[in-house]
Amino acid sequence: MRGWWLWLGVRLLTAWLLAAWLLTGCSAAAVAPARPVVISIAGATALQPVLRELTAEYTRQHPNVVFTFRSGGSTLGEEQALNERVTLGASTLFPPESPTPVQRLLTRTPIGIDGLAIIAHPSNPVAALEMEQLRRLYAGDALDWTEVGGEAGAVVLVSREDGSGARVLFEEQVMQEQPVSLTAVVMPSSHDVVEYVAKTPHAIGYVSRGLVMAASESASETPPRVRVVAVDGQLPTLDALRAQSYPLMRPMYLVSRGEPRGAARQFVDFVLGPAGQAIVARYHLPVR
Repeated sequence: MRGWWLWLGVRLLTAWLLAAWLLTGCSAAAVAPARPVVISIAGATALQPVLRELTAEYTRQHPNVVFTFRSGGSTLGEEQALNERVTLGASTLFPPESPTPVQRLLTRTPIGIDGLAIIAHPSNPVAALEMEQLRRLYAGDALDWTEVGGEAGAVVLVSREDGSGARVLFEEQVMQEQPVSLTAVVMPSSHDVVEYVAKTPHAIGYVSRGLVMAASESASETPPRVRVVAVDGQLPTLDALRAQSYPLMRPMYLVSRGEPRGAARQFVDFVLGPAGQAIVARYHLPVR
């Protein structure tokens, strides 16, 4: 009889230990954090402000997703996405009219429309320029601000480096066949252009509207660090972009080799959804 009770005790203890192990395992599985996912993005510095806000909101909703950023310009972003060195490229380049077989592998997903803003120091009284005047300034044909209706002072030109989507658009739409003067100061990013113009009274530069218009439109920056100069009577406001009346407009893309897949697809869908497009609208004209 004593052996029977001993046998029963062993069976009960074994059953209890098995149940405890199963409960512990299930509890651990229930609270195990999701596997981290890294999405790398490289390319246009013009997209960085809106992308940082988009990714911050996406990570808030999906804490396991981590984003990394690398600048370098639109051309670099497209090349790295094409070679799959990054998950997504950020680009403001128009698609080539005759893409090569390799370029056809690149999928461009439009997320918004940007305007290239012409900026000057806030003390500069020149509030508007005609396209021809802007061309003369950057070609080095007009060397003093008095030649375009401003106060006396040598014009300081600020441009972007090769590979920049802003530079490509500026040279195609503004300069056309004329080269930018060799006296122009070349900056590696849009942020650097803003910083340089903000501290140089006679400077003029060009950057994404998202870097200079969002603050002025929300009245969050007083006084403004730079003046946005109208071109052909138009400022790059959202209304002007919507009406397509501003002369220096460009698309904004997230690019990938082939259609975005997995986590990249989910992020792109978020950017194109209502919450993502509402964030885009704080900086640029949304596409939806």
